[in-house]
Amino acid sequence: MTGAIKICGVKTAEAVDAAARAGATHLGFNFYDASPRLVSTTAAAALSARAPALESVALTVDATDALLDRIVREAAPSLLQLHGSETPERVGLIKSRFGLRVMKAVAIASPADVRHAHTYEHIADVLLFDAKPDALPGGNGLTFDWQLIANEKWSKPWMLSGGLTPDNVAGAIRTTRARGVDVSSGVEKSRGEKDTVLIERFIASARHAFAEHHTI
Repeated sequence: MTGAIKICGVKTAEAVDAAARAGATHLGFNFYDASPRLVSTTAAAALSARAPALESVALTVDATDALLDRIVREAAPSLLQLHGSETPERVGLIKSRFGLRVMKAVAIASPADVRHAHTYEHIADVLLFDAKPDALPGGNGLTFDWQLIANEKWSKPWMLSGGLTPDNVAGAIRTTRARGVDVSSGVEKSRGEKDTVLIERFIASARHAFAEHHTI
């Protein structure tokens, strides 16, 4: 995964169009009931159809098989993002049941969390490093100490998340040498409402930083 940019929590055609136009690679659709970014499976399917070249990612939090069944059947994502307390064993069962690639989010606040993240390397297809949860499992606009992962080696592709904005994403890429970034609240004008100008600025900043560090 090189130069990957995921705009997460999209709910409108305008946000999808802005992401696609500016050069995003992934769109994230949130299926967590408590999130202000929640969308229906029908809406997610229609929105992802507007940008078929982008990877459609279904974000769930400790979802039941029944919910995952409905999401896979009705929204047809290309990737499942597991953003809860799913164990490596649960990740493996989900991969086996649905036959889709899985991105496992891991909250990072200490070296112990980094060690914990490594336990998912053998089963997850992509790792996502986020800040420790606040009100929600993700999308809280919080960063973590990027130095914790700056020199870490991973056997699987990974993305950086947690408090990224158009103003700090380039520095985050320089510090961590991330080859993928994920943003939600950092491109919003209000909680859960995306700002197309911020989306375009974020993607431009990330793409410039990727090019600068020869990751695309």
